[in-house]
Amino acid sequence: MPVRRVVSIVPSLTEAVAISAPGLLVGITDWCTHPPGLDVTRVRGTKNPDVEKIVALAPDLVLANQEENRQPDLDALRAAGVPVYVTDIRTLDGEHGAFDSLGRMLAACGIDEPPWLVEARSAWAELPEPRQRRRAVIPIWRRPWMAVGRDTFTGAVLSRFGIDNVLVDGGPTGERYPRFDPDDLPPHDLVVLPDEPYLFTADDGPEAFPDVPSALVSGRLLTWYGPSLVEAARQLPAALG
Repeated sequence: MPVRRVVSIVPSLTEAVAISAPGLLVGITDWCTHPPGLDVTRVRGTKNPDVEKIVALAPDLVLANQEENRQPDLDALRAAGVPVYVTDIRTLDGEHGAFDSLGRMLAACGIDEPPWLVEARSAWAELPEPRQRRRAVIPIWRRPWMAVGRDTFTGAVLSRFGIDNVLVDGGPTGERYPRFDPDDLPPHDLVVLPDEPYLFTADDGPEAFPDVPSALVSGRLLTWYGPSLVEAARQLPAALG
């Protein structure tokens, strides 16, 4: 059956579909900010989607993500007879790579590989190999402090620019997003401070790491997989210094 009505409960997947096939989306989350000006029914957030509202939209397919969305919500949608497509994106290339995963997801929506995805593949393939490697901590929250840990898309993106995550093993507890103490970190020479999910700024974040350079970057370019991949390849090198 052709897919004519799609609900996306992942902001980056929303952007991918909206740019590739305008008019296909009938429902998106409150956090779906790109592309700007989307006039589509909102179905709350990624962690608390309004299942009844989604079902009432009668979608042919709901797009979700293994990390972003909760299994009970996906189970409830399926129990109501709604097909759900779940992505699991953790790297740029390979089985869980953004490029191939996005291609498969778009194909499930009946969309041929769009120009932006072709451009993204090319932009990342053309990046030069890093001339040196740096060691970084990548906070995502404070009070309590939390950081990027093991097996994450953000870590894979930074690695391509020669930046190794010092908490790549997940810290003492092996978590994907471990808590940490700024005064008790492995040796590092960079702090990468994104503006989401916590809005780090020049006045809120760098002061906790006074002896290490900080790079304030767009969280969207570090964590979103979709058309933003093109921007990430071109803008992150300068932002990371």
